[in-house]
Amino acid sequence: MFQHVFDEMNNMLDDIVKHYPSAQGSQKQALVHNWNLLKKMSEGIIDEWLRFEERMAIFRENAASPPVFPPTESPELQLDSFIRGQGYYKLLMFKPAIAQFTAAAAVYPESLLIRLYMAMSHLHLGDTGEASKYLISILPMADDKKLKAMIYNAMGCIQVLKGVTEKASEFFTLAIQSDPTFPDPLINLEVCHKKRGELQYGSPLISMM
Repeated sequence: MFQHVFDEMNNMLDDIVKHYPSAQGSQKQALVHNWNLLKKMSEGIIDEWLRFEERMAIFRENAASPPVFPPTESPELQLDSFIRGQGYYKLLMFKPAIAQFTAAAAVYPESLLIRLYMAMSHLHLGDTGEASKYLISILPMADDKKLKAMIYNAMGCIQVLKGVTEKASEFFTLAIQSDPTFPDPLINLEVCHKKRGELQYGSPLISMM
C-alpha cells in the first residue's frame, strides 16, 4: 500500500547521498531541504504507526468478542508485545524492539522465535556477546532446517565482525548444509572470502511479517 511512498523517499535519499558531498550553494541548500523533509516524513510515519498499533492492541485486549485469528503453532505470534516488537524490528528500531521481545519472553520464556528476534536485534546493534548468547541457547533445540540455517548464518556474521574469518566460513558452510535454499550464507561466504561486501542476516525475519 505504501510501497510507492517509500520508493520516492528512497529515490530522494539516493539523490542526497550521491550529490551532497560535492554540492555547492543553492544545490546544497536544496539537498538539505530535502533531507529535512525526509526526516520529518520518517518521524511522522513512525509516530502514526505507533498510534495505530496501540489502538489495535487496545481493541484486542478489551473487545468483548475479539476477532478470530488464524490458528498457528506459535501462540506468541498473537501476543501484543511480540507484535509490537516485530513492528519496531521492521522499522529498524532495535532497542525498543528488544524491550517488547523481553516482555514477550516473560510470557513465553521457551519461545525459540522470540529468542531469535532478540539475537538478531542485538546483532544489529553490534552487541555480539548478547546475540551469541541467544543463538547458542536456540541451536540445540532448532529442528527446523531454515531456523538452524539462520542461526548458523548469524553466528558466522558474528565471527566476521570479530575478524575470525576461518570460523565464520565454517558457520556459513553449516548454514548452507542445513538449508541449501537459504541465500544469505552463500552471499556471506563470498563476502568472507573476498573481504568486501555487505553481510546478510535477519532478512528472513522481515519476510515473516
